[in-house]
Amino acid sequence: MAIERTFSMIKPDATKRNITGKIISKFEDAGLRIVAQKRVHWNKEQAGEFYAVHKERPFYGELVDFMISGPIVMQVLEGEDAVAANRKIMGATNPEDADAGTIRKEFAESLEANSVHGSDSPENAALEIAMCFDESEIVG
Repeated sequence: MAIERTFSMIKPDATKRNITGKIISKFEDAGLRIVAQKRVHWNKEQAGEFYAVHKERPFYGELVDFMISGPIVMQVLEGEDAVAANRKIMGATNPEDADAGTIRKEFAESLEANSVHGSDSPENAALEIAMCFDESEIVG
């Protein structure tokens, strides 16, 4: 197993309900360290750029609108196999399919408002981290 970094985001549905601390605890309790973190409110251009991979999909506009509906918390998490660990902690994208004890099972409101986003591969983690953080903001 290797120490790696992954990107994590707490979405507007969770920040609006003031449950960011509960979500962050899940990552830390599972052994991941937060090496960068900031709370921002994206505009349409920023959200559109981040989710550009979905631009041709029918849900793209709704996704962008949702992501600009409130603040988000962006994080870089570090730990043993951080990408896989983060995905396990988050649970399945659809909260109905998520395992008990996962963030999405406990906190998601719906498939869209599922409280968190996490990189799905080390390659995407590197891209998402670079898109959202300057290297000087990551303090290991």
